[in-house]
Amino acid sequence: MPTIYQLKSRFQDLLRPLCQRLAANGVTANQVTLTALGLSVLEGLALWLFPGAFLPLFLLPVVLFARMGLNAIDGMLAREHDQQSDLGAILNELGDVLSDAALYLPFALLPFVSAEVVVGLVVLAVIGEMTGVISVQIGASRRYDGPFGKSDRAALFGLCGFLMAFGVTSQLLYLILFGAGALLSAVTIWNRARAALKELASQ
Repeated sequence: MPTIYQLKSRFQDLLRPLCQRLAANGVTANQVTLTALGLSVLEGLALWLFPGAFLPLFLLPVVLFARMGLNAIDGMLAREHDQQSDLGAILNELGDVLSDAALYLPFALLPFVSAEVVVGLVVLAVIGEMTGVISVQIGASRRYDGPFGKSDRAALFGLCGFLMAFGVTSQLLYLILFGAGALLSAVTIWNRARAALKELASQ
């Protein structure tokens, strides 16, 4: 199923010159991964400490886009500049779920948002990423099947943060948006598990 993740290769092409300069200056993939996590935690703290405030919500799409760029760069540094490591793999997977939790759980504090739906969406997101990792454990490739992966979650929460920053506080709107995200996350878990088993059966 289609997902924003499919645009990753084009995004990487745009970032490759910057990635090459970083590598030439001794920047490592793990440093970039930790930078992305740190940026996410700082933004998450701002959203948590100042729920509904304009600036943290307005900055959320910017932070999410920067995080996406950093995630692409750390992958390129690892693959294209011989920096792959077991520690890097651990940091990459943990960094993604920790960043998601830090950035998205604060939305549960907003009075016009269903806390249960937001928490449920974040839990399903974690399960979805775990499903992708479990695929490797059983002998398949790391699964990134959609329709609602990391980039899609970022697009949803970035849009909601932008709308909230400019005073859009419709309970029904966010119930529909986050509810749809939760439903698509459940479908994503199913698709990743099914694709992993299908991959194994074809080997």
